[in-house]
Formats: sequence, C-alpha cells, structure tokens
Amino acid sequence: MKRSSYSRRRFIRDLSMASAAISPAISTLAACGVAPEKKLGIALVGLGGYSSGQLGPALQQTRNCYLAGIVTGTPSKAKDWSARYNIPAANIYNYENFDSIANNPAIDIVYVVLPIAMHKEYTVRAAKAGKHVICEKPMAISVSECEEMIAACRKANRMLSIGYRLHFEPFNKEMMRLGQQKVYGKILEIEAGNGYVYGGDPNAWRLKKALAGGGSLMDMGVYVVQAARYVTGEEPVYVKASEEKLRPELFTEVDETIAFELEFPSGAIARGISSYNRNLNNLKAKAEKGVFELTAAYRYGGQTGYTPSGPMQFPQVNQQALQMDDFANCILQNRRSPVPGEMGLLDLKVIEGIYRSVRSGKREKI
Repeated sequence: MKRSSYSRRRFIRDLSMASAAISPAISTLAACGVAPEKKLGIALVGLGGYSSGQLGPALQQTRNCYLAGIVTGTPSKAKDWSARYNIPAANIYNYENFDSIANNPAIDIVYVVLPIAMHKEYTVRAAKAGKHVICEKPMAISVSECEEMIAACRKANRMLSIGYRLHFEPFNKEMMRLGQQKVYGKILEIEAGNGYVYGGDPNAWRLKKALAGGGSLMDMGVYVVQAARYVTGEEPVYVKASEEKLRPELFTEVDETIAFELEFPSGAIARGISSYNRNLNNLKAKAEKGVFELTAAYRYGGQTGYTPSGPMQFPQVNQQALQMDDFANCILQNRRSPVPGEMGLLDLKVIEGIYRSVRSGKREKI
C-alpha cells in the first residue's frame, strides 16, 4: 500500500487486529550564554496525552525553541491546537502529507511522540526531510531499529536526541554526580522501581505487543535501566530476570511486572522492577560510605531525595522545557546531545537482554 493512503489510525488498527548508547556520561546543561538570535521551530508528531499534557505547555516556557507545527491524523485535534497555540495552517500536517514538511523552513526539529512501533518510520522520514529529531523513549522496539534510526540521521547530517527528560532534572542529576564521582565511595548496590497499577483502556496501544514492543519493561522499566546506568556510569554486562503476571486477562500480550538484576564491571549490582500492577517510584544507591536515594524519582515533578548529609534541596523545574531547550542549543552551538540516539540504543540492548533472561530463565550476557 502506498504511504500516502496509509494513515496512523489505520496502522494502529491493523497492527492491533493482527496481534488480537555510549557510556552514560553525566548530563549537564550547557551554559546558555546570551540568548540565541533565532528560536528553532519544533513540530510535534502525535498529539496524545504526553504532547497535550506536557510538551505543548512546556513549549510555552522554552527560551531557544517554540511550538511551530503539529502532525496529527485527527482534524478536531488540529483545529483545537491551532486555536490554542496560534499555529498557522501551513504548519499543520497529517500522516499522509508528512514528507512535505521538508519544504517548510519554519520547522527545524521534529519531535516523534507516537506508539513505539512507529518511532523508526517517522524518525527516518523526518531525517530524510532534513529535520533534526527528538524521539520519545524507549527509542524503538528493537536494537536493529535503533541502529537504522541512528544511521538515517547520520546520513542526513541531522542530530538525533531521545526524550530522556530526567537528565535535565536536578535531583536525578545529583544522583548521577554522587554516583559517577564516587562522592560516597564505590557504588555497591542499586535498588530501583518504576510502575503503577494500570486501570486504563484494555484496548490501548500500550497493551498491544505489535505497537508497544512489550509492556511495563518498555514503558516504565526503561527509566530503571537508565537510572542504573547513569548512577554507576557503567554499562551492565549480565542480567538475570523473571516475570510476574497477576492479571493475565488484561496483560495477554505484554509483560505486567518484571524483576531484574544487572551486573556491572565494577561489581555493582542493580536490582530493578518495572510494573503495570504496582506503584513504584524509587531509586536508591548504596555506596561504601553511605546511602543516597530518591524517594520520588521519575515523575514530571515533585522529586524528593536524601543523602547522608540530609535532604536534597533543589528547585522543581519543567523537565521537558529544559530538555527541548538543550537540544535546540545543541543544534545552534553544533555540540553533541547529552542524550543521543546511541544512548537509546544501549538501553534497548539491556532491555533485549532482560527479555532473553525472562524467556530462558537463565543469566544472560548483555
């Protein structure tokens, strides 16, 4: 079928029916210096809950970029967004005419906020259209897709960044600093969990393997994998994992709860849990000279943390605004993103290792 006649809505419907990075260096914001002469235009591809609840509002607070355009297959959303954010008709696209975005100089960056199975296609198409790309996490449904996305952006000489907002959040940045700089000595153990009790639409795309690639591990567990990597500053080499499914009638295609143990070259062990049936939001690091932790780690706001010296005290920030501003600065200053496609690729290598261990019941090499 020709791309021009195959909509996002039909893509999701058909798949649903059929299924019935680099060492994680410390992420720091570059000094802004003087305000840039030009704000870069961002087009959001996909106007679901994350775009409407977080990215759209965040783009009203950014300094280096702005909401220039949208891509949606729903005319009513196009009308609402146009009115709310004063988006001109020339900057509103659907999934059939998306490639013509290449001819629009007002749009510099395409932000892919679609079901995971669609990340690769729209990242590649955006790069071919000459646009820089931010892709939501997890980067794709497989390591091979991540590699294709990186190659496409490299070939087009466009930058690719992954939506790892917590690299710009002060409490998580402090966890990176304390761990990687061994402020309290060598890291011995990490305990981390991220999850919630799913009570949404039983037919949602997140519960369809063909669209989501997996369940809680892909959606929530990627934060835990990230945390283990950015606190230690290392890449895990082995993993042992197991799955729990207490609601099999709902999670027929994807994982509900997965527990995993990552082994790092230094000897550090990270024990993680992802879940669609438990409320989890923690990150604790046990070091030679003490414990430091976030008791509210991965939210869009409201982080809390503690060290042997007492509570962490940092301002609450708009994580998405900082993330997008930093990427705009990367383009304007021609510097590498601290959260590049290669980082997303490395997370998928770990995730694939976890799934292999679940299937085999054995310790697997990553």
